[in-house]
Amino acid sequence: MKKQPEMTDKTRQTFINVFCDLYSQKPIEKISIQEIANKSGYNRSTFYQYFTDIYELLNYVEEDVLKSINEEMVNRELSTHTFQDALQCLENAEEISVLKALLGDYGSVHFVERLKREIPFERLIVDLPTNDILAPYLIEFYISTLISLFRLWIRNDKDLSSEELVKLIDSLFANGIKPYHILIKGEG
Repeated sequence: MKKQPEMTDKTRQTFINVFCDLYSQKPIEKISIQEIANKSGYNRSTFYQYFTDIYELLNYVEEDVLKSINEEMVNRELSTHTFQDALQCLENAEEISVLKALLGDYGSVHFVERLKREIPFERLIVDLPTNDILAPYLIEFYISTLISLFRLWIRNDKDLSSEELVKLIDSLFANGIKPYHILIKGEG
């Protein structure tokens, strides 16, 4: 007898949720299939019906996130607040817990590089000369900064509203850190 598709999706999602919870707390090398199965309420053989190993599970999660973000960005008309649009794409693409795990302390640099490479963040940079020798450096600076600040924001459980984060990032790109340095020191 074949399992109902809803049950298989629910079981797969349970494994994903448990894995992401564990991955946000410790490195992948310290996560065992037995631990995922136990915390999921299933046995190891059920895990193997869905994934061959933990790395296949990680790849499945990464692929799903990248696909969702790409679809969200492609289907979205970018406004003048391009970073805000990208932020909403990241927020809407998957549960924040998945991104928190993938971009967290134990997440892989490989995923961040894939994110930079596979998501069309360049669309966010208006009027950038594409033939300039500095363009790749400017794009890398911009994208790396956005991803780093997004990582910090989700690690801090969204302690700023998305509007406050966008305003901060816009200000940092426009004015640098100097105005904030003065505020922090109490000189302004």
